[in-house]
Amino acid sequence: MNVRKIRTERLEIIPFERKHITARYIDWLNDPDVVRYSNQRFMIHTKKTCEEYLATYDNSPDFFWAIIEKTNNYGHIGNINAHIDINHNTADIGILIGEKIVWGRKYGLEAWKAVCDYLFIVKSIRKITAGTLACNKGMIKLAKKSGMKEEGRRLRQEIVVSEEVDVVYFGTFNSNL
Repeated sequence: MNVRKIRTERLEIIPFERKHITARYIDWLNDPDVVRYSNQRFMIHTKKTCEEYLATYDNSPDFFWAIIEKTNNYGHIGNINAHIDINHNTADIGILIGEKIVWGRKYGLEAWKAVCDYLFIVKSIRKITAGTLACNKGMIKLAKKSGMKEEGRRLRQEIVVSEEVDVVYFGTFNSNL
C-alpha cells in the first residue's frame, strides 16, 4: 500500500497502522449506533480481530486509511477504505465515521471526495463504486453529494431490525480518462 498522505482543509487521511487500533477505535466498532448499517454489527471486535483485519491489506492493491481531524484536535475520527480491482481498474469505497461528536459536520463527505480525487487523479482509477442500505440516509446523501449516481439495487437483500431492506449501489466515472 504505497500511498502518500491525503490532505484537505480539515483532515489528513493517512495509511491505517497498528497504532490506530486503540480502545476508542475498538469501542466504535462495538457501538451499535456506529455500526447500525454495517455488517460489522454482527461481530464482536477485539484488538486481535482488528489486527487480523489490518493484516488483510498487506501485499494487497487495496487501501485502508485513518481519517484524522486536525483543526479541532479530534484526532482519529474514522476510517475509509478502497478495494481495488486491478483487472477492471475500479475501486469500491467504504467509510466509517466512528467519533460521534463529529457526526453531521461533513467530515465524511470531505474525506470521501478527497479519496475519490486521489484514486482518480493519482491512481488513474477508471470507476469508483459504493453500496449502502436504503435506510442509511446519511450514506445515500454523501454518495449523491459526491457526484455518484445510483446504478441499481438488490431488493430486500438485508435485514435491519426485523425489516427487509434494499442494498443501493452507486458509481461514478473518472472524467480525466
